[in-house]
Amino acid sequence: MIRILLIRHGKTDLLGRVLYGRMPDIHLNSEGQIEARMLARELNARYEISEVVSSPLDRAIETAQPIADFQGLGIVTDEGINELDFGSWMGKSFAELAQSDDWNQYNRLRATSNPPGGESMTDVQGRAWRTLQRIAERYRDAEEATVAVVTHGDVVRALLLLLLGMSIDHIHRLEVAPASMSEVLLDGGEPVVRSVNQMSKNEPTPAQGE
Repeated sequence: MIRILLIRHGKTDLLGRVLYGRMPDIHLNSEGQIEARMLARELNARYEISEVVSSPLDRAIETAQPIADFQGLGIVTDEGINELDFGSWMGKSFAELAQSDDWNQYNRLRATSNPPGGESMTDVQGRAWRTLQRIAERYRDAEEATVAVVTHGDVVRALLLLLLGMSIDHIHRLEVAPASMSEVLLDGGEPVVRSVNQMSKNEPTPAQGE
């Protein structure tokens, strides 16, 4: 049995204000750093993690790092779970995008609408699923393995929609909060979604210098 922990990165200063997508140098803010440490501590208490796989973007790696540190592991980055390519929308504020008919259609019809110059949700879903398949193949002969996969909100939603057999158009029916974890079991048969959007119940662990 392979347990996949689908984890969204913690908060950033631009969260909810700007569609930052793959913009460089977007880091966790202080609240996001606390969220990452809280999540890492809780996962350490619950699981023996075999591998930590992260999107290559800074905010994902910064969320993955405490998880890896608690478990004594390194981090493997995988382009397949990178953030969506939002094309020419990247860097625009949500207030500005809200005035765009194309943006509003995209959020109603994610299965058939693409960001201008960007990638489709179907493509995102496909590449992310292939990453999970590669992970499963690495642990094919293991009796049990748990892998933490640290990525982005819409990537987590895309995978959950696929595993639940739901249309991509229903993406907004799933809540995937910053620093949340959703648990999926892969055993060669039908995947099982065990939980969605679990939040840490731990108290914050002070960082050095706080």
